[in-house]
Amino acid sequence: MKLAVPATLMILLLSGLVFAGTQDFEQHPTCDYCGMHRVKFAHSRMLITYEDGGTVGTCSLRCAALELAIAIDRQPVSIQVGDYNSKRLIDAEQATWVVGGDRPGVMTRRAKWAFKEESDAQKFIDEHGGEQATAEQAISAAFVDMYADAKMIRSKRAAKKQKMMTH
Repeated sequence: MKLAVPATLMILLLSGLVFAGTQDFEQHPTCDYCGMHRVKFAHSRMLITYEDGGTVGTCSLRCAALELAIAIDRQPVSIQVGDYNSKRLIDAEQATWVVGGDRPGVMTRRAKWAFKEESDAQKFIDEHGGEQATAEQAISAAFVDMYADAKMIRSKRAAKKQKMMTH
């Protein structure tokens, strides 16, 4: 009985942490731009909160860059990204980013991953390549890659459509 109360409190605390870390999935289950399921891409998802209280959920930095370009007159107060390892939302500007490497990117040819801990980013670089970057550098890379990524996505979607038509 003495253990039941602390155990119950621990379960409630942990379930609250899990809920707080996944509440954005309920508000934005799919990417507002490409429609991809954000739970599946929890390691790259982003959540932008504007000063008017509105939020936009995306699957990746590429789709978040689209939002930031289109919503030029809205002021973001928070930009969060999924930590590559834990999949929890972290402050995108405080994260250590890795641009490139041998892991396929989400909606991009040149991957962009965020890590809460710099040591985790360095471990990723040691194992998979890429270069350490700031949030500003990663976002700039997303804009630089936008045209090539759009061509790649169109090509993949056309191939998928063609494959479906032949079956």
